[in-house]
Amino acid sequence: MGPGDRPARPLYTAAERLRRDASPWTLVQGVLAPAQFAIFLVSLALVLRALATGQGQLAAEASVVVKTLALYAIMVTGSIWEKAVFGRWLFAPAFYWEDMVSMLVLALHTAYLAALATGALGAQALLILALAAYATYLVNAGQFLLKLRSARLEGAGTGQPQLAEALS
Repeated sequence: MGPGDRPARPLYTAAERLRRDASPWTLVQGVLAPAQFAIFLVSLALVLRALATGQGQLAAEASVVVKTLALYAIMVTGSIWEKAVFGRWLFAPAFYWEDMVSMLVLALHTAYLAALATGALGAQALLILALAAYATYLVNAGQFLLKLRSARLEGAGTGQPQLAEALS
């Protein structure tokens, strides 16, 4: 009997599902995630425009700052959500890898802010750092979308209402 023969642990226990559905932080995350993604799309366009044309550097830089502030907001509220649902601030087993990649996303965005504040990087290098941060953000967003889909499928099997269904 190997690891593939063991039944998969459900994403949420019954108690965790109840805490998730009762937590106001679930709705906060449901609002902040798409808002952050919209900010990301606008910022990405501004960063790519500045890299391609050399125009709009200040707008691109400001947009990355706004994106980073949105990231901080979702990270802080996400850790509060994780504490409410799983009893730990970060790295609950159900979201371990998502949280690990989130740390890299956070580190790259914070490095951008530090480089911007200190002038440690030139304009083009700063935008390339932003793109690296954005690439890791996309990977992380994909992880969370897959997890949301998993929660929705798991919930469909239990007959429990899902936030994902309410938001779709």
